[in-house]
Amino acid sequence: MPFPKDHPFRIRPGQRVDLDTFPTADEALFPVSKKEGEDLFKKLAKRIDELQTRLYAEGKHRLLVVLQAMDTGGKDGTIRKVFDMMDPQGIRVASFKRPSAVELAHDYLWRVHREVPGNGEVVIFNRSHYEDIVAVRVREIFPKAVWSRRYRHIVEFERLLAEEGTTILKIFLHISKDEQKERLQSRLDETDKHWKFNPGDLDDRALWPKFMEAYGEVFAETSTDHAPWFVVPADRKWYRDLAIADLLVKTLDALGMEYPQVEFDPKSLKIE
Repeated sequence: MPFPKDHPFRIRPGQRVDLDTFPTADEALFPVSKKEGEDLFKKLAKRIDELQTRLYAEGKHRLLVVLQAMDTGGKDGTIRKVFDMMDPQGIRVASFKRPSAVELAHDYLWRVHREVPGNGEVVIFNRSHYEDIVAVRVREIFPKAVWSRRYRHIVEFERLLAEEGTTILKIFLHISKDEQKERLQSRLDETDKHWKFNPGDLDDRALWPKFMEAYGEVFAETSTDHAPWFVVPADRKWYRDLAIADLLVKTLDALGMEYPQVEFDPKSLKIE
């Protein structure tokens, strides 16, 4: 699969994951200043635009980007910044919130499978099927016998997608508890951010250790060669965006996409 195997943020299959030991502010991949990072991001953004146009034009490959994070982790900001330059014709965002009555009448992957990309398309999952393990485990909605078997379901579901031509890039935006506190506080302090604040977020914050444990086990159980997880340090937004843009370029570049060959000679045609 077209993923950088030696990437420092990649979780190897079967790797034990303790998120408390993973950095949330890191400089190893890009030891640059914020200004230098923003300049580099602009170059990568142009390359993303070109590669996505090629993906759409060729119409052979499919890209699924899964974004997971704790509350305030930056999923919306990442989508706005990193994917903003893509042609709207070839990209969709699917958000998975509380299941509807219709969705609950089906298996938990039913609503997910309907949203996966078609040929030439990029789809971003803002939250995903992993909520059906993490959230139900931490909030004790279902017993372990139910959520633990979903590791196997999801690995095989993603294998199906990959073998049928979908490239799956799974990214966890890793922020610290202190950084989350600052971001939540800003939503209370700034009038134009009040709408973003959900008192229920405080309930999840109180369960932070359980969420970290659950996510760590998810990464260990479901990071595979065909659908790897990348844990991206996300305390600094500019660094987060740069790291994800770089990962996206590397993934798309490796697909070896080409513009379709036309069946006529453009030089022989003259437009009066």
